[in-house]
Amino acid sequence: MKCLVVYSHPNPKSFNHAIMETVTETLKSRGHEVVVRDLHALPFDPVLKPVDFEGIQSGNLPADIKVEQDHIAWADALVVIHPVWWTGLPAMFKGYIDRVFCYGFAYSFDAKGLVPQLKGKKVLIINTQGTPKDAYDASGMFEAMKMTSDKGIYEFCGLEVIDHIFLPAVPMVKDEVRKGYLEQVKETMGKL
Repeated sequence: MKCLVVYSHPNPKSFNHAIMETVTETLKSRGHEVVVRDLHALPFDPVLKPVDFEGIQSGNLPADIKVEQDHIAWADALVVIHPVWWTGLPAMFKGYIDRVFCYGFAYSFDAKGLVPQLKGKKVLIINTQGTPKDAYDASGMFEAMKMTSDKGIYEFCGLEVIDHIFLPAVPMVKDEVRKGYLEQVKETMGKL
């Protein structure tokens, strides 16, 4: 299977980076082709600009958008790795969605309504956060985030959501817990 890992965290020493390495190593060890797009290491500008709209409408996309769309078109499955900041997507990753998952590529509309353009592809989402699990369970935040990302972004564009795992309280838990999180990540890769 061709797997695209889209990773977003500004600190190369972060736990998210350890997750990305675990995902990549696990997928490769199982014989999958893997491409990693580290959004902070790329020359990718997350800011949606008027020229982007002009390019989308004219079919002359900016080169950085086209490169990312080509990677998504190539992939059978996406693994998305990023932290949850302020109960949502970090700015870099949100900008990636805004610019890359654009009209005509990820979705369109016809006389009958929405036409998801990414059908036949799968996505697995891995998020870390600093907030303890109990707080997010009590507030319904996990379900709210699944609604806005899984349904509002990925399923809207036709992607089949295989799983969405949340790894809570990362800065506060002991190393043994983080090691357990990495084992959970390895096991979850089997769902692809």
